[in-house]
Amino acid sequence: MNLDASVASRMANIALGHVAREYPNKLDHVLLGDEDALPPRVLHPIFFGSFDWHSCVHGWWTLLTLRRSFPQITEVVAITALANETFTQDKVAAELAYLDRPLSRGFERPYGWAWLLYLHLEAVRHADSWGTELEPLARAFAGRLGDYLGILTYPIRVGTHFNTAFALILSLEWADAFDPELAALIRDRTRHWYGTDRDCQAWEPGGDEFLSPALIEALCMARAHKALFPIWFEQFLPRIAAREPATLPSGSCNPCSRTPVDTAQPASGSRSGARPRVSSMPSRTTGRVSRSTSPIASSSPVSAGVHRGPETGRGPGSGSRWRDGSRAASMETSSPMRRRGADASSSACRAADRAGRRSGAVQVAAVIVAT
Repeated sequence: MNLDASVASRMANIALGHVAREYPNKLDHVLLGDEDALPPRVLHPIFFGSFDWHSCVHGWWTLLTLRRSFPQITEVVAITALANETFTQDKVAAELAYLDRPLSRGFERPYGWAWLLYLHLEAVRHADSWGTELEPLARAFAGRLGDYLGILTYPIRVGTHFNTAFALILSLEWADAFDPELAALIRDRTRHWYGTDRDCQAWEPGGDEFLSPALIEALCMARAHKALFPIWFEQFLPRIAAREPATLPSGSCNPCSRTPVDTAQPASGSRSGARPRVSSMPSRTTGRVSRSTSPIASSSPVSAGVHRGPETGRGPGSGSRWRDGSRAASMETSSPMRRRGADASSSACRAADRAGRRSGAVQVAAVIVAT
C-alpha cells in the first residue's frame, strides 16, 4: 500500500477520531492520595486521548506529518483547528506541571519521551506557533533523557516500549537539531552499548514484541554512526547474506521481511579507560548477541550488556575486578516506519542475494544506511 492522498486522508480521519477522545484511557499515574484521582483531561490537557499518553503524542505526530505532506487533503482544516486549540501555553504549562510531581520522574520513559521530541521536531516544520509552544515540554524531556543516559548501565533490548535503541533513534534526530550535547551523549552511549555486539542470534520475536530488537539496534547504529556502520553491521549479522539467523526473517513470500518495526518515520535529519575483557558467549542480559572487540568499540570501561564478569562471575559494579586485573567501573527508538522496517529488510535481502556470502553484510549495511 502506497501512502498517497487517499490513504493519508483515511489515516488523518482515524487520528482525528482518537487524539481528543478521553475514554477509554490507561493512565501512567501514581496516586499519593484521594486528591490525585483526577480524570485524564485534567492531568494531561494536551495528551488525554488515544487510550494512553504516548499514543496521543504519536497520534498528533501523524496528524502534523500528514498535514505537511498532503496539504491538499480536506482533513487539513480540522487538523489545523484542533492543533490551534490544543497546543497553547496554558496547556503546555499543565503538562510540565505534571512532570514536577514527586513520583513522575519515570513517567512514559523512554518511549513517550522520544515521541514527544519527535512531535516537537515535526511541529517546528510548520509555520504555525505549535513548535514554539511545545519547545519547553521538549526541553524538559530532553533533560530527563540526558540524566537517564548518564545513569543507565545497560540498554534495554526487549522489543517493546522500553527498548532503548528505538527511543534513541527518534531522540537523536531531535537532538541533532536542538541539543548538540545530548546528540553527542546519545552517540557515545550507543557506541558504548552496541559497538561490540557481534554475531547476533536474533532470539525473537517475543510474544509481546512489536519491534525487532536486532533490526532496531541496527537502525540505531546506522543513524548514530553512519560512517562506521558497515564495519559494525558485517560483524553484527555476519550471515545475513545467507538469510541467517533464521529467526529474524518472517513471511512466506519474502523470507527477509519481518514483523513491522514500529510507528515512526524519521524525517531527515567520551569517557576513557580500558575496556574489561568480556565473554564471547551470548549475553545473559540480551540473550541475543556475542560480544567481542570491534572497530567501533567504545573506550568506556563499562561492560555494556553483560551481567557477569567472564571469569569471576561478579557484576561490573563499583570495585569489581576482572580476571585480567582490569577494573569495571560503575555507571549507571499502520505507519511509515512499519513500512520502512519491512522495506529495508527486503531490500537488504535483495542486496545480499546479489552479493556473495562474504560481501553480503557490507551490501546490506549500505542499504540500511541509505534508508
